[in-house]
Amino acid sequence: MTKQTIDVRERIIRAAAELLARGGRQAVSTRAVSAAAGVQAPTIYRQFGDMQGLLDAVARETLAGYVRQMATQERADAPIEDLRRGWNLHVAFGLANPAAYALIYGDPTTMADASAARDDLAILHGLVVRAAEAGRLQVSVPHAVRLLAAAGIGVTLSLIATPPEARDPRLSAAMREAVFAAITIAPTSDGAPDGAPGLGRVAARAVALRAVLAEAPGVLSLAERHLLGEWLDRLAGADD
Repeated sequence: MTKQTIDVRERIIRAAAELLARGGRQAVSTRAVSAAAGVQAPTIYRQFGDMQGLLDAVARETLAGYVRQMATQERADAPIEDLRRGWNLHVAFGLANPAAYALIYGDPTTMADASAARDDLAILHGLVVRAAEAGRLQVSVPHAVRLLAAAGIGVTLSLIATPPEARDPRLSAAMREAVFAAITIAPTSDGAPDGAPGLGRVAARAVALRAVLAEAPGVLSLAERHLLGEWLDRLAGADD
């Protein structure tokens, strides 16, 4: 694309984003975007295919700033605190950008390109892996990611759907801590996982070994690594 084409595209996205933030999805009409961006309607369709394509582009651009913020956050020594901060930032992003958030997470079947949320999920996966490597996870990494994503998205959409004056300020923290209690195990004074009897400690150690297994690729054969992975998943209670 030429610089002029890129400038026109960015102007259209910026205009649509401002309309979306002020008036929600219904405010982003062809006529309104054309007027705000100073372009003819056919230009929008040449650039984005249709209005859904434009909305997808707006969602991606809005999410990109949040993803950059998450990616540049300095990591804490305690991985669970990083997870807690990540949850809080995700909810705050949704409440600050309710219309864009609903486009991304509200109805995935309407998204022409679901890549808008992939970077966010990749960052969550990285935070969960850190918790696993530290021996703080008592469920498999994929299962923990699914639980955190489902709960975080669900609570954010619930808060968005509730008028600000009626929102329960304790809801997000209560949901967060309930999920954390289900997936994590507390450390002892020497840093080893504790806080769950018997199988809970075994699961935490199995998940930790599973998370770092790829760091020793030449020690076991492919078949041995596959078998060990199955055993570790079973010890972790993995259902995937």
